[in-house]
Amino acid sequence: MEGFDLELAARPAWRHGDYSHIPFWVYSDAANYQAELRDIYKGPVWNYLCLAAELPGNGDYKTTKIGETPVLVVRGEDGVVRGFLNRCAHRGALLCLEPRGSVKRLTCVYHAWSYDLEGNLKNVAFEDGADGRGGMPDDFDKSRHGLRPIEVTEFCGLVFGSFDPGVPDIETYLGPESVRFLKRALGKAPLKLIGRSTQVMHNNWKLYLENVKDVYHATILHLFFTRFRLNRLGHEGGIIVSDSGAHHVSYSKMDAERGNQDYASQDIRSTGEGFSLNDPSLLDSIDEWEDGITVQIQSVFPSLVIQVIQNSIAVRQILPTAVDRTDLNWNFVGFEGDSEEMTRTRVKLNNLVGPSGYISLEDGAIGGFVQRAIRGVEEDSGVVRMGGDDVTTVDYRATETSVRGFWKMYRGLMGV
Repeated sequence: MEGFDLELAARPAWRHGDYSHIPFWVYSDAANYQAELRDIYKGPVWNYLCLAAELPGNGDYKTTKIGETPVLVVRGEDGVVRGFLNRCAHRGALLCLEPRGSVKRLTCVYHAWSYDLEGNLKNVAFEDGADGRGGMPDDFDKSRHGLRPIEVTEFCGLVFGSFDPGVPDIETYLGPESVRFLKRALGKAPLKLIGRSTQVMHNNWKLYLENVKDVYHATILHLFFTRFRLNRLGHEGGIIVSDSGAHHVSYSKMDAERGNQDYASQDIRSTGEGFSLNDPSLLDSIDEWEDGITVQIQSVFPSLVIQVIQNSIAVRQILPTAVDRTDLNWNFVGFEGDSEEMTRTRVKLNNLVGPSGYISLEDGAIGGFVQRAIRGVEEDSGVVRMGGDDVTTVDYRATETSVRGFWKMYRGLMGV
């Protein structure tokens, strides 16, 4: 039947307004994944692209992606950061092949068409032909063949991009509480990059973003958090969910005494008895925030995670590469003006996070456990009801409210 998609028709119904029962097909359906690339990543959202600190000088560029679409970000001769599709206007070849660099012109290796840093086509090789023959026709107009631009904005040292010219300004998109906590995490001074890494996860991108929003798992799955009392559900804290549901902040204040009995009574591995550190100085930290918050995890839909654990600060970029594969790019940062002691402390505490971090290691595996387990049972659903069914800000953390917030935003954009 013309226009009839068997794959879409086979999906079980998803009850309208239900953010608490998540059908497993949403993580593995190839047609749905293609719709996400169109309706989310090319929709009215701000996608994290890079740190402004990665473009310190005029002519510096960084290649990245929005969804699976290659884009590049470059600082122009006027100091302004601009974004373009990483694609030559001639035959569609990748324009910048390296992940980062510095150039005076953007030149395609295929046929040597070159562009200025504002995306204007400036040179076409042999435009007038060779030996007086061939070349481009008289009506060829270079001004009509520049690079395709994307919307770009900066906030707190972060560069965001969007395909949608009608996307709200970044502070409206984030909402006041997300703005406040981003400024807390990154707004002290210009950012300084102190390390980077990339890991490949064999799971759908949504499983990782859900996991970031899932405070319930954090002190159960991550033995290190609980064993060394860096973060427990009984610690003072809360979860802030933006009005759209899209973004969240979870925060807690480390307390060596509070919440211990709760874990002892649960008979779970994360009590961590018998585990110790040969070098306890790994956890030495400096009180730079002066508000008592020791863990802040923040997400910006659909591709950004900001993590502050004591003095470890990381900016994580989530990039889908297939329906069941995701790249996670880590940038570890400090601030311009950090003392040598502070930088050493940050670097040491960064052992807690990243692809093989004492805390983050399990997150690289758990999404794959889900992706493997749902094969063949896509008609079933997961349950996201911890703390009820609401999407709301709360002053406790034994809840999945921010995960439900993700699905509120997701269903609105996707129309499912």
